[in-house]
Amino acid sequence: MKYILLVSILFLSLKGSAQKAYYNELYAQRADSMFVKIWNYYHIKQYPGLFTENYPSGKNVALDYFQGAQVNEKPVSFLWPFSGMFSAANVLIRFPKLKVRYTKFLDTLTHGVLAYRDTSRLPVGYQAYPAKLEKADRYYDDNALVCIDYAESFLNTGDASYIPKAKEVFSFITTGWDEKLGGGVYWLEGHKDQKPACSNGMATLAALKLYQCTNDTLYLNWGKRFYQWMFMHLRNKEGIYYNDIKMDGKTNPTYYTYNTGSMLEASVLLYNITKQKNYLDEAHLVAKNAYNFFTVSKGKKDLQFQIDLPWFVTVLFRGYESLYHIDHNPEYLKTITKDLDRAWVTSKDKYGLIAAKWATDDAAKKKPKWLLDQGCIAELYARISLLNIKND
Repeated sequence: MKYILLVSILFLSLKGSAQKAYYNELYAQRADSMFVKIWNYYHIKQYPGLFTENYPSGKNVALDYFQGAQVNEKPVSFLWPFSGMFSAANVLIRFPKLKVRYTKFLDTLTHGVLAYRDTSRLPVGYQAYPAKLEKADRYYDDNALVCIDYAESFLNTGDASYIPKAKEVFSFITTGWDEKLGGGVYWLEGHKDQKPACSNGMATLAALKLYQCTNDTLYLNWGKRFYQWMFMHLRNKEGIYYNDIKMDGKTNPTYYTYNTGSMLEASVLLYNITKQKNYLDEAHLVAKNAYNFFTVSKGKKDLQFQIDLPWFVTVLFRGYESLYHIDHNPEYLKTITKDLDRAWVTSKDKYGLIAAKWATDDAAKKKPKWLLDQGCIAELYARISLLNIKND
């Protein structure tokens, strides 16, 4: 009896130790505190589940991420920054001690994203601004992000109600595909001037994650189809991805971390699904060349990565994270973590929010802080915590 009791005590002790070692507590606290801070500052009580675009809000900030002219900040955020909170909650819910709280957050966000669902046009899709407030454009990359968030929600909770939502969104995305330039989808519905990496890279991930959820080869085939189009039309010889291709066939040699990051993660997902080594070889090539391309001089004392947008770097981090689970090489992840740790200390404003592009000057700190720039901080720290890599 004493032996059984001793073994039981030892088992519980080891179990407790394993739970403590399972994630980095400091980074978990940072992720949680940042998410709650954002929720308290940006959440709009009269619009449950929705947020302001910036904090402080009401500063007449011009937004430049739309087709055509700049758009002034509105009472509620657009869909893209909203999705950053959805993604962050989907990582934080993986922590056992936070699961109850983040289940509530995720439920509220799931309700909130439906505000962007537009049923006035068929097929049903998600528009850039809440449908009840005004009619807005429907971007294919926005819809891919919603699809990914729904798929991740199912994978994290097992709640099957997310699956038809994800399928509906993906059906909308495929209506943007045509055979001009050999395939691919456009940036937004009704505008056939370019086929960008953002829409097609995120559609690749949406399809592959839907396959993970459903085991339906329809989505695997779509994932391969999007992947191959990206590979053939927007990949340069080093494996870094152009921003877009115009309808005359000319590529736009502008490079953002997230376009390459989405394809890095897609390469790993395809390897995990198919076990075909060419996908893993591509992932290693892209990972190495992206690191060399997007980092600056190693002799600098400040940031090593070029922070085009923190959320863009977060997408690249996801790609590195997926590869790490195969090759266990922490170098790429450590570099981004070091940059983030520096921003946590040197880039905060008086509210505890992080300046754009992780700048440290007073002018940057005084500007209103964009929701997307903040939500990805919570997501990044949550991901880093779960990896539990010692940062030398």
